[in-house]
Amino acid sequence: MTSIKKDLLSGVFYTAIAKYMGILVSLVIAGILARLIAPEEFGIVAVVTVIITFFGIFSDFGIGPAIIQNKELLQDDLTHIFSFTIWSGVILTILFFLCSWPISFFYEQSNIVPITQLLSINLFFASANIVPNALLYKSKSFKFIALRSFWVQVIGGTIAIIAALCGAGLYALIINPIFSSILLFIISYRKYPLQLKITWGMTSMKKIFKFSAYQFMFNIINYFSRNLDKILIGKYMGMSSLGYYEKSYRLMMLPLQNITHVITPVIHPIFSDYQHDLDHLATSYEKIIRLLAFIGLPLSVFLWFSAQEITLIVFGEKWLPSVSAFQILSISVGIQIIMSTSGSIFQASNDTRSLFLCGLFSSIINVTGICTGLFFFQTLDAISWCITITFSISFLQCYVQMYHVTFRRSMLHFWKQILSPLLLSAIVFIVLYSITPTIKAMPQLISLFIKGISFVIIGIIYILVTKEYNLIKLLKFRK
Repeated sequence: MTSIKKDLLSGVFYTAIAKYMGILVSLVIAGILARLIAPEEFGIVAVVTVIITFFGIFSDFGIGPAIIQNKELLQDDLTHIFSFTIWSGVILTILFFLCSWPISFFYEQSNIVPITQLLSINLFFASANIVPNALLYKSKSFKFIALRSFWVQVIGGTIAIIAALCGAGLYALIINPIFSSILLFIISYRKYPLQLKITWGMTSMKKIFKFSAYQFMFNIINYFSRNLDKILIGKYMGMSSLGYYEKSYRLMMLPLQNITHVITPVIHPIFSDYQHDLDHLATSYEKIIRLLAFIGLPLSVFLWFSAQEITLIVFGEKWLPSVSAFQILSISVGIQIIMSTSGSIFQASNDTRSLFLCGLFSSIINVTGICTGLFFFQTLDAISWCITITFSISFLQCYVQMYHVTFRRSMLHFWKQILSPLLLSAIVFIVLYSITPTIKAMPQLISLFIKGISFVIIGIIYILVTKEYNLIKLLKFRK
């Protein structure tokens, strides 16, 4: 237990430093670009990004997590797997480049063609980076990964802003992903150089196939579960509506990216060492569930009451139509923060079959919800409500599967971790509901500040009164 705690805190510590330093950077970049570029252009890039993500699944093939999980791969195996990702990346990049015309025809947007073709560069370097990046995580080089990610974010974002200020418009939005993919590969490859061979490396690929196959299938169905809404909104409601929805969805995802993405990359490499001791693994993971519940569930309440202030402050007045969808989506933030770590646990426990089954269930009901909101109610708010409901159902199914199949453990262990955070969330709701009418007429920044301070103070008082966590002891352990 001590080893897990030490490694986890070390990994989270370095990842968090870079991640939270990057929060301000990302918000500044997003805020500036949102004021310089029209919602319709954000919608166009969102569509292309969704499609390139699908192509990326086929180049990844679940290889990254499989390399982390498998402790018996030789250097020769890594060389062959690296060669596989390079050659498959070349083929998929060419296919994506050629698909630019059909995609443009489908959405009736001629400027999708050059955007798609330029982003094909991103697809190749993302494929090439799969193996070097996985080796960084496998070696638990969390400090190096954190510094790499932060500086790439800063440099890429700065270039994007300069391009937007110079009038690059739509093209300013794709500079950062292209530049970042290239630089990430260069940095990772210098750390773990691998030889390229003219081979598909199928013998080495077979060593990770059982693990990666379920991971690959999960990635495909999870893709449709997470991205079908953007594909259909862009087609049937227009690029402007997609631009507004994309911004509300991105704000909803911001806590996940800056809270759980600090922990999730660390979980699999560390917990995979305990894949043969599931009781040990489950007990350790429940501490993470409890911590994330204390962060995420009250945060959902705060975001619900602060949706308008956050949207207007970050993006400006022209993004006001995004407020309602963001407010609705924020209800699911807490459960998504918890559930986002489940995939790493399924991987670490060597149960990617359950990961696939959870993804399949989630995909079916999410697609049903998206289509219901889009075709029956035909509003962004309805789509947001349907997605929020399906996220909640997926959350329950995921942890029933994990506890009954993977851990073979009673669900009571899970619910015990959630009860106290739910009580804190109820208290936060009552307080913010009471003060919101009083501060409604205040400037947005002051209103958000008052709500934020109230949220933080309530949380601190609750932790002190209930003695859930001893922050002083935690800091001493870190030293």
